[in-house]
Amino acid sequence: MVVGGHTGRVDDYKGGIESIIRLNPDFPEETLKGVTEFSHLQVVWHFSERYPDDVALHARSPRDNPAWPATGTFAHHNHRRPAGLGVSFPKVIRVNGLDIHVTDLDADDGTPIIDLVVVFQEFLPRGAVTQPPWPGEMLNDYWRNAAERP
Repeated sequence: MVVGGHTGRVDDYKGGIESIIRLNPDFPEETLKGVTEFSHLQVVWHFSERYPDDVALHARSPRDNPAWPATGTFAHHNHRRPAGLGVSFPKVIRVNGLDIHVTDLDADDGTPIIDLVVVFQEFLPRGAVTQPPWPGEMLNDYWRNAAERP
């Protein structure tokens, strides 16, 4: 479960916030041995506050902005996909017991964590990662420091 961090389902200004990924108390602490030797985690989490009607199985403009092209369900990174899962790559700050302190986790306080694993550089995408211009435009302020939020 995510403890602390973001609240209120905001779209941008996700950077610079420290939060905690709190593991199930039934897990032994040794499950986190070695985690701090890695810079980042890959975290799979559930959009737990979405409603069944939020699923959108059709092409639509990102953030309902007509300046960006209508794209299909699986060309979006949001709660409207059928499984309701998010994936983040937060930076590991420290481990304290079963708490992993991270920054740049864009899941809100109270979000259930499905799974996590350290990031191996060798498992990152091979070759150049390409995309059209609209994601860069849309996410220009996504990782901007939360303290700068207007």
